[in-house]
Amino acid sequence: MLLTLVASSHMMYQSERREKMFCRNCGKELTGTPEFCMSCGARPMAGTSFCPGCGAPTTPLTEICVKCGARVAKELSGDISPKSRIATTLLAWFLGIFGAHRFYVGKTGTAIVMLVLGIAGFATLWLFVGTIFLIAVGIWAFVDFIFAVAGHMKDKEGKLIQKW
Repeated sequence: MLLTLVASSHMMYQSERREKMFCRNCGKELTGTPEFCMSCGARPMAGTSFCPGCGAPTTPLTEICVKCGARVAKELSGDISPKSRIATTLLAWFLGIFGAHRFYVGKTGTAIVMLVLGIAGFATLWLFVGTIFLIAVGIWAFVDFIFAVAGHMKDKEGKLIQKW
């Protein structure tokens, strides 16, 4: 019975502890998990000035709060695209001069430019004018290929394509 009482009081303490959350922008305590802070109007986890676990001041480089031990570093998963890096790389290598890899990552404007340059290059190849178009779009596709292999290519939302 004593063990049950201790366990239930520990669970109650843990749930109380989890419910406390502080705005990373202004440091005010939040009730529940609101989408916006009622004090400053920002998203609670958008700032870098305060610890979300205890409200202690932090710097943008802080990874762990020295006061409460909570992890305060932002997760980088929000900056990584769900697009496949291998698909982007293969499309850039095999169909790069037609902009297929750019269509895949959602950059349709530049993909259309690459497609038009590639088609114009092949259509006017017999005039030797097409060679200029094909060299230009080929260099562009090769640079995109290098960026894709290195994991530095971004999708239409500006997120890095890093997942193989």
